[in-house]
Amino acid sequence: MRWQGRRQSGNVEDRRGSSRGGLVAGGGIGAIVIAVIIYFLGGDPSQVLDMQQQQAGPQQQLSPEQQAAEAEADSLVRVVLKETEDVWNKEFAQMNQQYVEPKLILFSGMVQSACGGASAASGPFYCPADQQVYIDLSFYNELENQLNAPGDFAMAYVVAHEVGHHVQNLLGISEKVQAQRGRLSEAEYNKLSVKLELQADFLAGLWAHHTAKLQNVIEPGDIEEALNAANAIGDDRLQKQSRGYVVPDAFTHGTSAQRMYWFKKGFETGDIRQGDTFNNER
Repeated sequence: MRWQGRRQSGNVEDRRGSSRGGLVAGGGIGAIVIAVIIYFLGGDPSQVLDMQQQQAGPQQQLSPEQQAAEAEADSLVRVVLKETEDVWNKEFAQMNQQYVEPKLILFSGMVQSACGGASAASGPFYCPADQQVYIDLSFYNELENQLNAPGDFAMAYVVAHEVGHHVQNLLGISEKVQAQRGRLSEAEYNKLSVKLELQADFLAGLWAHHTAKLQNVIEPGDIEEALNAANAIGDDRLQKQSRGYVVPDAFTHGTSAQRMYWFKKGFETGDIRQGDTFNNER
């Protein structure tokens, strides 16, 4: 991805440095991977935060290599966020609506959002209550080294996916899904959650389609990096890694095949009308 030297979004708030202790610093890489898997299986970030607070240890200083990697990831996500702003401002204008740009919060260790407490271990997330995306940049390293999804565009896909949730929030889709919580069984609500997540994957693909047209940023292999990331965080693959078996009723984000299908469909069509995952069996 050709991102170096490109425009960066001003909608970024840096809250890093407030805490690097707890599970993320002292729990070891294995603990981080397990917590990331828990997040992608629909874990509650506030529960992860409670665990971190109980196990909090001394603060950890980043090595020069880690600092350099974070600085690169910092610039990358700011560029990607700017690209999403360009695409979604244009898309919303075509729908005769106004796009409200989300703020992206960079944090380290743990953070408090309007949706509750969360930690680095819970992975990137979007909070509809404050319309903000939250990312601990250590996740960039986890994608590459623990989930075997390397590459700048893999991280770009993650950012675009979370911004996709913001788009869903603005369009009222998230609210409709949330309204079903408590009215449906856990298994049935999980199916709706899967549809919501797959649509966010579609919207990430749609962003990639249009940013490739608006800006000369897509390089050969970039889409493969995004598809590899989508494959790496499918519910079936993560369950197989963590449990040794698959429980479809517990899916909350979709299988690897589903996530790749919907990202690819968004990228190939570039048409938001093609992203109705709720009335599609895939």
